[in-house]
Amino acid sequence: MMSGASIFTVAAVLAAATVMATPSPEGARVYFITPADGEVVNTEFTVRFGLQGMGVAPAGVELPNTGHHHLLINAEAEDLSQPLPASEQVLHFGGGQTETRLSLPPGEYRLQLMLGDHLHIPHQPPLMSEPIKVTVE
Repeated sequence: MMSGASIFTVAAVLAAATVMATPSPEGARVYFITPADGEVVNTEFTVRFGLQGMGVAPAGVELPNTGHHHLLINAEAEDLSQPLPASEQVLHFGGGQTETRLSLPPGEYRLQLMLGDHLHIPHQPPLMSEPIKVTVE
């Protein structure tokens, strides 16, 4: 069980992170290397993340002009001032990964990349890829 002081500390850190958003450098962008928008893929496929104008650092490592990738699958980030919630629709790559192998059932999917800072909070302005659509056969 957490003590009251621990709960207060976590709340204070999150509140401070909301107020002091990590800036993104001008010209930085995140994008898909693969797959391409509109591509038809197998049920198992590789997604490669591109990043320009910034570096990749694992979650928890606070370095200037860095972040880590999040992949949104049929989802949109709702509150860009808060940490991105991990779920089946919001995949976190806090280890600094720049690609993943997805296994999805057949259907149409909307994919979007978002960079998060050391606390999983989107940079300001947010670095989001253009969404792409893929069809899984």
